[in-house]
Amino acid sequence: MTRHLGAATAAACLTLLLAPGAQAAGSAPAGSAAANPYERGPAPTQSSVEALRGPYAVGETSVSSLAVSGFGGGTVYYPTSTSDGTFGAVVISPGFTAYQSSIAWLGPRLASQGFVVFTIDTLTTVDQPDSRGRQLLAALDYLTQRSSVRGRVDARRLGVMGHSMGGGGTLEAAKSRPSLKAAVPLTAWNTDKTWPEITTPTLVIGADGDTIAPVATHSEPFYESLPGSLDKAYLELNGATHFTPNSSNTTIAKYSLSWLKRFIDDDTRYEQFLCPLPRPSLTIDEYRGTCPLGS
Repeated sequence: MTRHLGAATAAACLTLLLAPGAQAAGSAPAGSAAANPYERGPAPTQSSVEALRGPYAVGETSVSSLAVSGFGGGTVYYPTSTSDGTFGAVVISPGFTAYQSSIAWLGPRLASQGFVVFTIDTLTTVDQPDSRGRQLLAALDYLTQRSSVRGRVDARRLGVMGHSMGGGGTLEAAKSRPSLKAAVPLTAWNTDKTWPEITTPTLVIGADGDTIAPVATHSEPFYESLPGSLDKAYLELNGATHFTPNSSNTTIAKYSLSWLKRFIDDDTRYEQFLCPLPRPSLTIDEYRGTCPLGS
């Protein structure tokens, strides 16, 4: 015999269907994108992660070396919008004999995707990796504690990047400060070849044509020495040199951005660009890594 629901019962069923955690047909599963308070920007696409600029308008402010201690000043790039709250932050160091201008292209490119980015000068252009590591951390402390944009930064979500000796400094900084969320050394140089102490998710980027920091004696042993339990990846650029990170490069930007988003913002929407592991291509000679990430 067919029974008809009374009004009260029907209302109760409707309430249950609309209750928090209930999933309507076609809606996102519980615990997905909206559950992450650190997501910034729209859902990524292949074109968006390769774009020269992301969805955020970017402002910049210069930081004089005379106004800071422990590093050589620099330029802060930041999303001008305040409607999304605070952002994760990244400090980037140049390499041996170089200035911040050599890695400046990464500033607005990453900031437009939803990060506060600080490209720095070092105390001297000949500072070694251990010194550059300390300077990266000093710059992070300035950025989060004393800078004019400190209110835009979530001090719990920080990362480091660097080129050449700045890349070596990136490894030094991650070793010294385990609370960092992400590290991306770019064609890194360091006399220390083993990094089993690092617990920060690390993307090592090398270049197949690097004769200054050849991958066989730098980037590859750096990557292989990282703990096996660590979220890590090794990207070897195809047809590239030691100085490839000094100019705008879509491959470097795409994978650096995806790594920073995945680990600084805990944004799993970007894992699609890192797992399954990217295959060799015109721009990628080799890619190794752990998948899935964050497991």
